[in-house]
Amino acid sequence: MDFKHVDTIIEKHQGKRTALISILHDIQDEYNFLPEGALTKVATRLQMNTNDIYGVATFYKSFSLTPRGEHTVTLCLGTACHVRGGPNLLRELKSHLRIEAGQTTADGKIFLQAVNCLGVCAIGPVMFVDGTFHGGMNSIKAKRIIEKIGRKRNGVKHEEN
Repeated sequence: MDFKHVDTIIEKHQGKRTALISILHDIQDEYNFLPEGALTKVATRLQMNTNDIYGVATFYKSFSLTPRGEHTVTLCLGTACHVRGGPNLLRELKSHLRIEAGQTTADGKIFLQAVNCLGVCAIGPVMFVDGTFHGGMNSIKAKRIIEKIGRKRNGVKHEEN
């Protein structure tokens, strides 16, 4: 894996240690996860201990040390979403996608995660997909969204036959 973009990202943040979280976010945006080689390069360039970099990378749930899917599906399991069926919805999504929360589908298309709160309790249960909130979720709506993602290739929607 080529990590030349890591240098550009670090330079964008003037090589400041105080920008570590922003640097890690940019690296994850570039590679879709935080590769070991990239973290080693960050530690070297910022003159930090690699363990400290890993400490930050593993503390925040938004970071992943393993490749994530092309699309991220986040399901809220906070109190409001929980009482409105969030756990049942998660169970159905796991069954439909054939993965557990925190895993990526075999085709590398979808990463499924469950979180404690997305902060939009009034529209729960909520699913957050590629930056868009989907409220009032049920299994039928969720499956439609998943199927729509499956029809997308490289950001271009392919129409059904």
